Amino acid sequence: MPPTASRPGPNEYSAPPGAYIDLVSEDDVLAAMEAGLEGTTTTFRRLSEAESLVRHEPYTWSLKQVLGHIVDCERVFGFRAHAIARHDPAELPGFDENLYMSHSEFDPIPLAALVDEYENVRKSHLAFFRHLPAGAWTRIGVANGSPISVRALAFVIVGHERHHMRIVASRLGRS
Repeated sequence: MPPTASRPGPNEYSAPPGAYIDLVSEDDVLAAMEAGLEGTTTTFRRLSEAESLVRHEPYTWSLKQVLGHIVDCERVFGFRAHAIARHDPAELPGFDENLYMSHSEFDPIPLAALVDEYENVRKSHLAFFRHLPAGAWTRIGVANGSPISVRALAFVIVGHERHHMRIVASRLGRS
């Protein structure tokens, strides 16, 4: 593990993303990303189309929508990491996950295609993070009004996925 892919310090992020970072107990974020890739693809590839469309009370999103949300957020967090790593001085905006969901149509997408999309996005982020220069990992920018490092964003990607996959496991009675 490159030392730069280790846990971010408390000065590298603020409270909101810290909740996701806290869900990642490992020090090696790249190994955690790979494990998430395997676990999430396995879970969703085992579902039927019908199961993927179920909305378990009290949740309002189908399981397909949850996976689509994970993909959307990984793209946003990954873009933030990319921009900060490349010294983009612009403050990066926040986003409204519910607005994104209201303008997406994940349910009509075949589940296998949605899982492939998730897999491609995750693999692209793994390649990006693996090839970062050492100094980029600790570079800090501003996203959603708060400072955050590239390294912290890598941990946010993993923690956000874990948060939702725990809910998915509970919804499927596999907790």
